[in-house]
Amino acid sequence: MALALQIGSEVNYQDLAQTVGTDGKTIDRYIDLLEKAFVVFRLPALNRNVRNEIKMGKKVFFYDCGIRNAVINNFKPLATRTDVGALWENFVISERMKMLAYQGKDVKQYFWRTTQQQEIDLVEENDNEFSAYKIKWNPRQRVRFSNTFTSNYPGTKTLAVSPSNIEEFLVEN
Repeated sequence: MALALQIGSEVNYQDLAQTVGTDGKTIDRYIDLLEKAFVVFRLPALNRNVRNEIKMGKKVFFYDCGIRNAVINNFKPLATRTDVGALWENFVISERMKMLAYQGKDVKQYFWRTTQQQEIDLVEENDNEFSAYKIKWNPRQRVRFSNTFTSNYPGTKTLAVSPSNIEEFLVEN
């Protein structure tokens, strides 16, 4: 449950261990087991030696948001939920991962964050080319890609993904 409540956020194994009364190595083994059972997957931090990038971070997402909702026992309508942004991010990233796997594409996926809390929700690397995605539930929300990111990863394609363009994002070739 503690892990399910952290979707969309960086997971600190020591904090999780303290919450559930165990140690960080045990948490790592549990997450590894959940990953091998295709319940969750880890999204590592992109790190290419930009001075202020988060280097060792990981996010953990569920392949199926319904499993996550069952774990926390929350099946309320989206309009009444406080975690709709995190659920949307989980859904978009997991569906993108599945689409790429179905197409047989070997694309590396990351999230990107700096110590100043600048963030890109999903970064894909394919043949040394990057694509960066900000994932927003509200299609009218203003999206800005950090100058730190765009200057250190020139030529990166950028896109804001919302319910208004999710279909194109998931059938992209």
